[in-house]
Amino acid sequence: MVPHPPLIIPDVGRGEERKIQATIDAYEKAARFLADLRPDTVVVLSPHSVMYADYFHISPGPGAKGSFARFRAPEVRFSVTYDSEFVEELCREAEARDVPAGTLGERDKSLDHGTMVPLYFLNKYLTDYRLVRIGLSGLSLARHYELGQCIQSVAGQLGRNVAVIGSGDLSHKLKEEGPYGFQKEGPEYDEQIMDVMGRAAFGELFGFSEEFCDRAAECGHRSFTIMAGALERRSVKAERLSHEGTFGVGYGICTYEVTGKDPERNFLERYLMDQQKQAEERKQAEDPYVRLARKTIETYIRTGEKISVPAGLPEEMYDRRAGVFVSLKEEGRLRGCIGTISPVRECVAEEIIENAVSAAVRDPRFHRVEPEELPLLVYSVDVLGETEEIESIAQLDVKRYGVVVSRGHRRGLLLPNLEGVDTVEEQINIARRKAGIPDDDGPVRLERFEVVRHF
Repeated sequence: MVPHPPLIIPDVGRGEERKIQATIDAYEKAARFLADLRPDTVVVLSPHSVMYADYFHISPGPGAKGSFARFRAPEVRFSVTYDSEFVEELCREAEARDVPAGTLGERDKSLDHGTMVPLYFLNKYLTDYRLVRIGLSGLSLARHYELGQCIQSVAGQLGRNVAVIGSGDLSHKLKEEGPYGFQKEGPEYDEQIMDVMGRAAFGELFGFSEEFCDRAAECGHRSFTIMAGALERRSVKAERLSHEGTFGVGYGICTYEVTGKDPERNFLERYLMDQQKQAEERKQAEDPYVRLARKTIETYIRTGEKISVPAGLPEEMYDRRAGVFVSLKEEGRLRGCIGTISPVRECVAEEIIENAVSAAVRDPRFHRVEPEELPLLVYSVDVLGETEEIESIAQLDVKRYGVVVSRGHRRGLLLPNLEGVDTVEEQINIARRKAGIPDDDGPVRLERFEVVRHF
């Protein structure tokens, strides 16, 4: 587990790197540790390689080159040979496990700094290895962990001695004077992730919510999770080497050496069992609104058929017309959210059915829900009250009221009481962006509304 600040390279830092000497010293120790294990193949997991929302990109071809030219150090160059056999087998293993990964969609063949910084240190002590470079994705942490399991499996199949480098900085929000400012979640994230990784308590990686990670502006959590998956059911000797935040960005280094097998370290299996248990408990407690959304989506995803309005619902679901939003979450991450500000169907029940299908398969931010995801989805249904125009943001309350911002034909909505949205200003700015109205582009028409949220 290593960071990748370009300024740690002397030709880039030009003296500034001395301010993170503890990180440099730890990096050197980690590189020597890895070199002593004599890996045949080094797998680098980089947030700055090709990244897709629903796919893990594995760099194809015989090899690649790169340099720090964009960081004013073109003389620092790298040329690597890829382990093509490992890549081929990894693609097969991922397909067999239904993990969306492969070599399609490469936009830039050159090495990224998330790969080159670790190699800068490693190459001082080891050069006789082949590389596998993998980008991250917008998929769930469980999917990242599964990719790590695929890496472990392929290493065994090929009889390779494999080292995995989880490249990633920690929070970018540690200091007001830092390049990205301060957020209280920044130091909280760094403290928690260094504790978890220092203990090799990889099961706890799943407990970091997307909202928390986003507010901390972390970089490496998904890299670390893939790396952890590669150590599934293995006992490891963990060593925490360093943590610094000199420049307002967290740099953490830990090493892990496999010491044997340990079936009790089946973290993903435990996590999924816990998620399914929680889902069953939620299912038992769901009210008719959420139950209808769930039934709609489960039927549509499994059969392609849209259900009709069923009998036995509360009368207000047949009699009332209202705007409705259906939201889906998976492992704490938004998985789809589609709704209507004003009613377009004959009743609330029809509104839920239409918007539930759209949330599952038509939200442009996400790929459509797959059947295997259904047990893990968490549903909520928001029934909107009438909107009313307001004159001032003083009439808003981020917990009580949703907001609609509009100018001309552009209109954006944000629901109330959303995790990670703590101020009216944040609420309005997000709604403006959804409407395509820049934050600094003058006043907008404001409306507010209340909702009844069903879980």
